Amino acid sequence: MTLATFVLVLVSIQRLGELVLARSNTQRLIKMGAYEVGAGHYPLIVALHATWIATLWVFGRGADVNLYWLFVFAMLQIMRVWVIATLGIRWTTRIIILPGAQAVTAGPFRLIRHPNYAVVIAEIAVLPLALGLPYVAAVFSLLNACILTIRIRAENKAFAVAN
Repeated sequence: MTLATFVLVLVSIQRLGELVLARSNTQRLIKMGAYEVGAGHYPLIVALHATWIATLWVFGRGADVNLYWLFVFAMLQIMRVWVIATLGIRWTTRIIILPGAQAVTAGPFRLIRHPNYAVVIAEIAVLPLALGLPYVAAVFSLLNACILTIRIRAENKAFAVAN
């Protein structure tokens, strides 16, 4: 197994595990009285991320891995875990509003308003660069920017109304 394939296996397992966690957290929040907003754009997010990973598998599995960019990606995974741990049950892949809940201001949220999105923006560029795929980094970064513009507006509006 090449290093590129090993990395892609790990990332794929990680993302699937995160989907399981997100679904569990969403269900728990809903049972606590939370509700979802902005669901209309969610399929675009799923399609983008699924296509991104599939593209990396098709074009990157036999690549010579750039160890610098791989190290940067590994550091981003530490940031991702920090965000997920800080949010706890409130971490999900959807916009879920829990009435009465205060905004999270601990951990990376002390430093930046949307640390999860910052990590995702970086990951979508960095992993393809680690696999020698700069065009994939550019195309998916542009698509992600378009979707995140919609997402962040919906999330900010929902939180402003809820609080």
